[in-house]
Amino acid sequence: MFDSTDQFLEAIRLSGLTPPPAIEAGKFYRFPGMNKGASNSAGWCTLFEDRQGGCFGDWSCGLVETWHAQRSNALPDKQRADFAQQLKTARSQAATALQVRHLDAANRATLIWNDSHPAPSNHPYLIRKMIQPYSARTRNKTLVLPVMNHSGDLNSLQFIAADGAKRLLGGGRKQGCFIPVAGDSSKPNRIIICEGWATGCTLAEDEPAALVLAAIDAGNLESVSLSARRQWPTAELIIAGDDDRQTLGNPGATKARNAAIVAGALLALPQWPEGSLVELSDFNDLSVWLAGGAA
Repeated sequence: MFDSTDQFLEAIRLSGLTPPPAIEAGKFYRFPGMNKGASNSAGWCTLFEDRQGGCFGDWSCGLVETWHAQRSNALPDKQRADFAQQLKTARSQAATALQVRHLDAANRATLIWNDSHPAPSNHPYLIRKMIQPYSARTRNKTLVLPVMNHSGDLNSLQFIAADGAKRLLGGGRKQGCFIPVAGDSSKPNRIIICEGWATGCTLAEDEPAALVLAAIDAGNLESVSLSARRQWPTAELIIAGDDDRQTLGNPGATKARNAAIVAGALLALPQWPEGSLVELSDFNDLSVWLAGGAA
């Protein structure tokens, strides 16, 4: 029969996370986030001192769960109050740990950014995508892109290898942050928000007067769009979504549409000419295909 610790660990596993094989009550643990490598530490958990409750989560996907031990009777008022206090303390501890994680990543991002150099226009990824480097830098032949917030703080970095492989700096904040592609942020009249940086570069070339921001992925579009609306309430806001036609539910178009609705923005999706490949999904793909390249 499982004891309460086993039940807690099983609840974490059922959420899709892989916790440490053994834990002690009252300690805060870090482990890899969902589908992350062994060096990742976005997952977290804490089992309360009385072993009758706990909470866990994954900073990489925003998961936060509360767990109660199985009981046959309702908790007395005193125990219910104790549980609420332990939960408040655990969540505060997790929030503090996340802040420390983000601060450490921001410091590392600054060091790496300062050690990088302006990207050359003949970088293989830029050539294949038919885009200019804009503010991109390179380090060890890898493109380095700044991930920032609306206060102008460097929070993290995105790295793009010559073959197009992408990764974010470990521990960096992503939600609500973006890669500034091009344009003047002081008082923009038109703001275009897209997913990927290469797509943003294509849009910036088509709309040189616009402020173009890349939200990194579809899941971050809504957060970036809402913060942009608050920052520039009178600007024309356009969400340029991906059209993931081959993916169930078309997450690119769906999330772009939702972001446009909640932020009071216009929605733009690629319009595919007859004969275009179904594998194409974003504005950069379309631009490269029209130019006779291979997206």
